[in-house]
Amino acid sequence: MNFDPRFSGRKFASVGTRPIRPDGVDKVTGRARYGADFNMAGQLVGRVLRSPHAHAIIRKIDTSKAEKLNGVKAVITAADLPDLTDGDAGMYDILDNCMARTKALYDGHAVAAVAAVDARTARQALKLIEVDYEVLPHVTDVDEAMKHTAPVLNDAVFTEGLEQKPVKPSNVAKRTQYGHGDVHQGFAQADFLVERSFKTEQTHQGYIEPHACVASVSSDGTADLWVCTQGHFVYRQHCAQLLGLEASKLRVTSSEIGGGFGGKTHVWAEPVALALSRKAGRPVKLVMTRDEVFRASGPTSATSIDVKIGARKDGTITAAEATLRYTSGPYAGMWAELGAMTAFACYKLDNVKTVGFEVLVNRPKTAAYRAPSAPMAAFAVESAVDELAKEIGIDPVDFRIRNAAQEGTRASYGPVYGPIGIGPTLEAAKHHPHMKAPLQVNQGRGMACGFWFNFGGQTCTDLNIGMDGTVSLAVGTVDVGGSRASLSLVAAEELGIDYSHVKAIVADTSSLGYNDMTDGSRGTFSSSMATISAARNAIKILRDRAAQMWDIPVDDVVWENGQALARGEKYGNLSPLSLKEIAAQSGKTGGPIAGHSELVADGAGVSFATHICDIEVDPETGATRVLRYTVIQDAGKAVHPTYVEGQYQGGAAQGIGWALNEEYIYGKDGRLQNAGFLDYRIPVCSDLPMIDTQILEIPNPNHPYGVRGVGETSIVPPLAAIANAVSNAAGVRMTHIPMSPPRILAAIDAERG
Repeated sequence: MNFDPRFSGRKFASVGTRPIRPDGVDKVTGRARYGADFNMAGQLVGRVLRSPHAHAIIRKIDTSKAEKLNGVKAVITAADLPDLTDGDAGMYDILDNCMARTKALYDGHAVAAVAAVDARTARQALKLIEVDYEVLPHVTDVDEAMKHTAPVLNDAVFTEGLEQKPVKPSNVAKRTQYGHGDVHQGFAQADFLVERSFKTEQTHQGYIEPHACVASVSSDGTADLWVCTQGHFVYRQHCAQLLGLEASKLRVTSSEIGGGFGGKTHVWAEPVALALSRKAGRPVKLVMTRDEVFRASGPTSATSIDVKIGARKDGTITAAEATLRYTSGPYAGMWAELGAMTAFACYKLDNVKTVGFEVLVNRPKTAAYRAPSAPMAAFAVESAVDELAKEIGIDPVDFRIRNAAQEGTRASYGPVYGPIGIGPTLEAAKHHPHMKAPLQVNQGRGMACGFWFNFGGQTCTDLNIGMDGTVSLAVGTVDVGGSRASLSLVAAEELGIDYSHVKAIVADTSSLGYNDMTDGSRGTFSSSMATISAARNAIKILRDRAAQMWDIPVDDVVWENGQALARGEKYGNLSPLSLKEIAAQSGKTGGPIAGHSELVADGAGVSFATHICDIEVDPETGATRVLRYTVIQDAGKAVHPTYVEGQYQGGAAQGIGWALNEEYIYGKDGRLQNAGFLDYRIPVCSDLPMIDTQILEIPNPNHPYGVRGVGETSIVPPLAAIANAVSNAAGVRMTHIPMSPPRILAAIDAERG
């Protein structure tokens, strides 16, 4: 059956309702099995030795004393993970990050690992490993790293994207540029100009569950990996390639996930655990400590951004330009490129230019964090937009409405938009009660817009109908936000049965075809599309079985409301057959009934949001208090509205922490000084107001139900919305995130002169 992904505009019975989440009871009672909850018979404890230096040549590693320690079963270094990447630079960077080869490139870089009979022995063994380092100069600041006097991290890195190939290595791995029109001409037409520089500090996703896995490699070359991940199929591919295993012989099972937000899209400890198991001949369990999570797993980028925007007296933006510098850790990434693509995506611009620079620094390898790179770009752009509206004397919401992108607009990063929701979110914000609520002394209101691309990708799903009429749905997209409930609703909708009769599971890599990582807000979008396709394939079989039971042509059988109906007056004596009745006879009519689907889910549909925030600032201490927060976002179609609201609120909560408190703090020695939740302060309940939400539904034309991804866009506007609120409350423009009390006081003092 050819699958038609176009939006159909149908009415729904199950989709849009709010059933309880199927994994809720297990999670609140402790039955749910997370990464560290899994154990195998005879397993060993893995531990990793990490560099205490930000930048150092590894002259020699002596593991002999550790190997002789009673209870130690394996010790590995980079020699036990030979380079099998065949010239693939990206995979080599992953390999080098998992276990340093010639140089330690950041505080916390893995240099060796042990597997022992217990944790005490493993820790003791690490102390016996002797590493001879030659300490090198380091650089952790993005602007400092771009200077010609900065220590070069990798002599093999020459800046890509320049007109002329550079002759010297550099910490700038890549330059990218987007835009159209002539910005110089556009600025010449402007009556008002705002030009500002902004900085954001590096933050961590702050997931509660640390990275954890259990690896078991057998002598016959087969292997199992139980792991906390956002994408077990990708982990299989990466681990198999790095260890020289056949992908089909490595089975990866995803555990429940205690938070990921993009931070569990990369392998960190998993290849190390597999290498230890292969050498020891026994299963190895490896769980990162919180200190290791901060020092050695992927935070987001620190940035330095310059923005220039010009507009006429009537409020029309004539030109916009941004230069964005993003840290990527010691390895090349695409973080500045994403920032350059998203920076002005909310606006209709005739003249726009963005330039991004990927900058290597002695910090951990950067990873995604919910709409990676977009929040920092939005902070800079939306702050400048607010300031420009004030200069002109136009309400900031009206200014954005006047310049908002719409269907048919050529986006700043290239494509032409279809139906989009930026205009409706702004109109909703303008008329929202929050926007009209009174403010008191030292209080300010800010608002901002945000954008994310969304993604579809390779997806495979199995739908199996039991003889009792219940449905088992096997998906390959890891559930990071309630997608099992949403996909069960979709299956129930298509089949016309009750939600309670559908059970969704996340299958392991040996039980289902390949699925891309759960990132890019693709989980519900792509797997719901595959679920609809699989259900429709199952319905075709159900119709065929009903035709057999009635002994009539299958073309005379239709499927409506969970039952087969014989179409035509001549079949008036045939009573409808329910799914349960057909399933009960499946053994006599051809065997099990199932639907399968494999597809590439294209047309994910871009996503927009507008946030409103009220902040109170104490001018004597610089302390801030979030008084009220509202999220307005286009979901396309909210399959499970409660989960959609939860995504909106979660993004806002993380954005509040990022904007006001969270940052990596490095000392002059290049070492991370706050690697723990005591000193790296994520928001707690007392830091947050009740976060109001408003779901808009502008259907995505490329999905049968109109679904758009929602998980990432909600973290894009908060930095700017909060910065605008703080700036209005304090009476001074804030340009450095996080806006901690010392930074706010310094800005106020500087303004006073």
